[in-house]
Amino acid sequence: MIEQIIVLDNADAVVFFGVNNSNLQLLKTLYPKLRIIARGNIIKVIGNAEEIPAFEEKIRELELFCIDHNVLTEENIIDIVKGKTPNVVKQDNLIIYGMSGKPIFARNDNQQKLVEAFNKNDLIFALGPAGTGKTYVAIALAVKALKNKEVKRIILSRPAVEAGEKLGFLPGDMKDKVDPYLQPLYDALEDMITPAKLKDYMENKIVQIAPLAFMRGRTLSDAIIILDEAQNTTTHQIKMFMTRLGMNAKMIVTGDVTQIDLPPSQMSGLKHALKVLDGVSGIGKVEFGKKDIVRHKLVQRIVDAYEKDDERKRKEQLKSKNPE
Repeated sequence: MIEQIIVLDNADAVVFFGVNNSNLQLLKTLYPKLRIIARGNIIKVIGNAEEIPAFEEKIRELELFCIDHNVLTEENIIDIVKGKTPNVVKQDNLIIYGMSGKPIFARNDNQQKLVEAFNKNDLIFALGPAGTGKTYVAIALAVKALKNKEVKRIILSRPAVEAGEKLGFLPGDMKDKVDPYLQPLYDALEDMITPAKLKDYMENKIVQIAPLAFMRGRTLSDAIIILDEAQNTTTHQIKMFMTRLGMNAKMIVTGDVTQIDLPPSQMSGLKHALKVLDGVSGIGKVEFGKKDIVRHKLVQRIVDAYEKDDERKRKEQLKSKNPE
């Protein structure tokens, strides 16, 4: 009899062992001659020297499946232990598997263009109205790169620009004040990474979420860096952000130039950057439109209505300036 320790390095232990350790109990049933004990992300197995190597090989196969698909069912375990390929529904334009194995994929042509631009460039601008999925896809690409060990961390940022409220009047310390601005980024991450794993990533600074002002002075290497709501940066802020790019790193900058919350006297850093960097090698740009909106169908109608109102106001201003 020998004893072997197997460490699950990257798989989420909660997903791997199942609800109430149901997957662990199944493994014990499938390997009756082995004594299997699990604690945290560590498996201790005691048994015959001839059986343990084969058991460890299957555990590694199960771990890889769990990492790739973010789910591990009893059917998956039985298939892998028996040497069969697990039955997984294949999805075109798949990016990663989210919570409970939900496939996250490019849902329209421009989302797929963003995936392709990410693969070809180190800095990508994703532009367009709310609801087109540009930030969600960007975060999915970052999570995929982290899972594939292409990078060591994900850094997400937003400018903390007030939309009617001043930061100083909000309760709490600086983290409490800026967290509401960063909540959409948390929401996307929670769709793709289990709560226990996300907590571990954030505690170990593998996933970092911070307001833009905290980026000054840093060099961001071995990372995917995403700047969301970039239309609300100043010209100095976006230049500062983009020049943080280090070795083996990629940046995705998202924004909607029609939704600028800066004072009228300040130029949007995103608008300025698009003009200055036009044609620079290594920079990609994907522009989303109303047809790409993937939220509730009413969102597209709302966007249409506001665009018509803006157009009416522009015509009225022109008419007032050039009366007949």
